[in-house]
Amino acid sequence: MAFLLLILSLGMILFAAKIFTNGVEWLGVRLKLTEGAVGSILAAVGTAMPESLIPLIAFLFGKGLEQQHIGMGAIIGAPFMLSTLAFFISGLVVVLEARQRLDFPFLIVDERVVRRDLAFFFVGYSLGIGAAFINNELLENLIAVFLLAWYCFYVWLTLRIGHTTGHDSELHPLYFSSSRRNPRLLLIIIQVLFALLVLIAGADLFVDNVEVIAKMIGIPSFILSLIIAPIATELPEKFNSIIWLTQKKDTLAIGNITGAMVFQSVVLPSIGILFTDWHFVFGALVPVLLTYVSAGLVFLSLATLKKLNAYALLAGGLFYVIFLLFTIV
Repeated sequence: MAFLLLILSLGMILFAAKIFTNGVEWLGVRLKLTEGAVGSILAAVGTAMPESLIPLIAFLFGKGLEQQHIGMGAIIGAPFMLSTLAFFISGLVVVLEARQRLDFPFLIVDERVVRRDLAFFFVGYSLGIGAAFINNELLENLIAVFLLAWYCFYVWLTLRIGHTTGHDSELHPLYFSSSRRNPRLLLIIIQVLFALLVLIAGADLFVDNVEVIAKMIGIPSFILSLIIAPIATELPEKFNSIIWLTQKKDTLAIGNITGAMVFQSVVLPSIGILFTDWHFVFGALVPVLLTYVSAGLVFLSLATLKKLNAYALLAGGLFYVIFLLFTIV
């Protein structure tokens, strides 16, 4: 039954991702947003929200050291998984479609959008992690306030800069209004919310049954928490990026990942600093360093070539394997 439910959950996730990407693109067209804003804000925050609730609840309602570790672990684990495994899968999709891409091995992205996302991520992530080593409450609170202002500035800048999402004639008709070329905004919002709810339900079902199967085959709980849980909670929603990559909408796809990295490494640490006794968790140094290296490689590709190389994304898989070997040892 667990295996059947796992297959069902994957079907729900794929179904919802297809509806979500269609709805969020139409939302971008109707609101006259740029591709960067659609990928880095609407899609990224929408799909990152379910996982973000875990540390949020731990910070606001949990008491004690264990809850603090859960929150800190989620904040460290999410950007690490996105900057390694999610980048790797994106690069793999591009490599598998090499014959259909004229610019291979380069992705057709608005390099300003992705480079800006990563720059905001590095600053926010560094301050959030750095605050865990500070024992001055006033200074920590100032960092938290700055991080919230930093994300507001990021949203404002993203809404202003970039290419628009394109004409509605380039989009598949809205699934909830397929007979219309200019669907009502209310129908678009209903479709996005419906897809998001199905996505959350599918991801939750996926997580539950991955845990059941892991226990059935005897995987230790610490490996489950370090390896399987982050994959189960983060990767399913990133099916949106795979769909956009197959449609050659690379800015939307990569922005969906980098935008989620910014949100989860800027907004959530500020909440943790304000509501918990914010300290660094033992054992988190390796994934933090690998996050910097993997994201830094992608940033370097954009900064030097003004293009994003698929092989820079593929390297994320190597860094994830290094983390697995470290964890197992």
